Amino acid sequence: MLGNTRLVKFLLVLTPLFSIAGCATPPSDPEERAQFEATNDPLEPMNRGIFAFNQTFDRFFFKPLAQGYRAIVPELGRDAIKHFLDNLGEPLVFANNLMQGEFKRADHSAGRFIINSVAGVGGIFDVATKSGIEPESGDFGQTLYSWGVPEGPYLVLPILGPSNPRDAVGMGADAFIDPFSYLANDYGAEVATYSRWAAKGIDERSRHIEDLDELQRSALDFYAELRSLFRQHRASELRHGEPAPTPNMEFMEPDPARRR
Repeated sequence: MLGNTRLVKFLLVLTPLFSIAGCATPPSDPEERAQFEATNDPLEPMNRGIFAFNQTFDRFFFKPLAQGYRAIVPELGRDAIKHFLDNLGEPLVFANNLMQGEFKRADHSAGRFIINSVAGVGGIFDVATKSGIEPESGDFGQTLYSWGVPEGPYLVLPILGPSNPRDAVGMGADAFIDPFSYLANDYGAEVATYSRWAAKGIDERSRHIEDLDELQRSALDFYAELRSLFRQHRASELRHGEPAPTPNMEFMEPDPARRR
């Protein structure tokens, strides 16, 4: 099946990365060692190499594509596309929240999908948010976290960007269980699945052109800055937006016991 094939290929590609990757040597100084462990980036030499490749890809292909998309498609159209793509993802959010035992959040996702699919004309209008039903987060990486699976080291994936082994496996699992992938495969429209994810990536990149440009201009180390921002944002997602357990704990795993 399409999802199963994609998952197997993804894991086969991911596994050798760890066997061939060069690892950063932990510093001997206690303070530097603590910072090294806090950033959780023992694969930094490999990650920086992939990051450089991603930057080149973004500079010559992805960013120009996002700029062209924003220049051609008016804001109203871009918002409609985003709402439509987000609505296609609601069943996956629903399934992951069920697996996490987050039944109230799963109910919200189901309600959003029904309301936006019907009243929102297939999801191009976000009627649910205007009705007070806010979007929920939910992916299989988050589900693995709720089951107590450790994140592993920080990892930069080719094209896909910042991640970690737990979230990388989660992406493969989400591709496997995504109901729309199965529908596309059953109707012989596999290209629809790839077009959907490409459109989502281009739309997302178009919404952060200035932010990333400014961050790159102002950051002393763009790689380290993005690593920090990603890990803080991901930690917040894992907690479903709840505050961190204690101050100055941005780089630590959220406590599963604090989940709602």
